Amino acid sequence: MNKALLSLAIGGFGIGLTEFVIMGILPDVANAFSISIPDAGHFISAYALGVVIGAPILTGLGSKWPANKVLLILMLWFTVFNTLSAFATGYNSFMILRFLSGLPHGAFFGIGAVVAGKLSKEGKEAQGIAIMFSGLTVANLLGVPLGTYLGKNFSWSISFLMVGFVGVLAVLGVKFWMPKIRQSNNTNFLSEFKVFKRLELWLIILLTTIGTGGFFAWYSYIAPLITDVAGHPESVVSYAMILAGLGMVIGNFLGAKLTEKFSPLNTVTIVLCMMVLCLSLNTFLASDKVLVLVMTFIIGIVSFSISTPIQMLIIKSAKGSETLGSSLNQSAFNVGNASGAYFAGLPIAMGYGYTAADWVGAAMAGCGIFIALVIFTLKNRQAKKVKKHSFS
Repeated sequence: MNKALLSLAIGGFGIGLTEFVIMGILPDVANAFSISIPDAGHFISAYALGVVIGAPILTGLGSKWPANKVLLILMLWFTVFNTLSAFATGYNSFMILRFLSGLPHGAFFGIGAVVAGKLSKEGKEAQGIAIMFSGLTVANLLGVPLGTYLGKNFSWSISFLMVGFVGVLAVLGVKFWMPKIRQSNNTNFLSEFKVFKRLELWLIILLTTIGTGGFFAWYSYIAPLITDVAGHPESVVSYAMILAGLGMVIGNFLGAKLTEKFSPLNTVTIVLCMMVLCLSLNTFLASDKVLVLVMTFIIGIVSFSISTPIQMLIIKSAKGSETLGSSLNQSAFNVGNASGAYFAGLPIAMGYGYTAADWVGAAMAGCGIFIALVIFTLKNRQAKKVKKHSFS
């Protein structure tokens, strides 16, 4: 494997670890700070808010610097504030540190995706982006279960020291393995944001927010689906999460292969159709102890098949401001995370049961298909205009 791509994957592993391990140790953090679990949930929101705010601002500020230096600074920032999180003394300090830890997340993935494409052979850009995202999926497969185990059996702070250690490895990897890569644009900070005038870009961001929200609607309530609906003991949830993580690893590279065979937009549409089918089917199969685990693995594959093609889709749409567009997509993923969990929780609170979350997820993925069709129509109209202009 290209060592530069490996350094991006290590960074992705650290980011995936800090984003998801908090969910497994949330009760332990709540007990340490003498707060309720719902109040501790604010730490997840604070991190997500940092991602949404940090992605466009840090990407724009770093647009004139070589990409390798920007990635190094972002990973240094990530390492410092995640390590400091382990030493938080209360609700307020931990809340601030989680917000600051989230700021470089979107910019790192956004810039990293563009860099991964440049580091790859021609026609293999999707594979390069998939290698970077493999760190995130492996974090769900191995890092998060390990971090959760250490946090529960020793101290929650060890989980964040583990994140800091991975961050140090990523810093060293970017420092010594990443070649000097100049940014692809010559624009200034303000002109970078002209990309917001493009309707297609907004549609892709909306597609990411709503379409991927379908996955988070399911994933946010996977634990009670396994225990309350299927009837498994709580100990099985950890194994189910590993199955989902393994599915994500496979889906990540499957999505890259599909993108090379089809176009990014075609691949995104195919994956969303499969997501609607699988989530709808899961509402009928979740009560079976074996089939619920099989579907957990399959949904993990399908859901993460969208990560690479949708990232390539927005990079192609944001010509001239590729890194900013790529970073904005990471903000959209995190908004999708929050919205998926929120909307799926509404019918559950009304007493419709945990399978209702899957119906909500299927509906959100279905909305994503509709948005993809709108993008198809817009692209066809633009192509016809260009063709008509060329003949006139």
